[in-house]
Amino acid sequence: MLKLALIILAILVVAMLLLTVNIWLRSGEFRSQHISQSREMRRRGIHCVQSMDAIERRESAKRDALREKLKN
Repeated sequence: MLKLALIILAILVVAMLLLTVNIWLRSGEFRSQHISQSREMRRRGIHCVQSMDAIERRESAKRDALREKLKN
């Protein structure tokens, strides 16, 4: 049982060391996790939920105004 626990602990230590290699290579800096700051997300036209909501509300207001104008 102790032998199994030590093997599992060794595997976890190695895994953690391998996961931190990328951080060490980038001088300890983490990439931003914000969607709006991701180049690939901007290229695809994906924004954060708050930005998407604001865009949809703006477009909806324009459509509603145009509908009202066409009714009159």
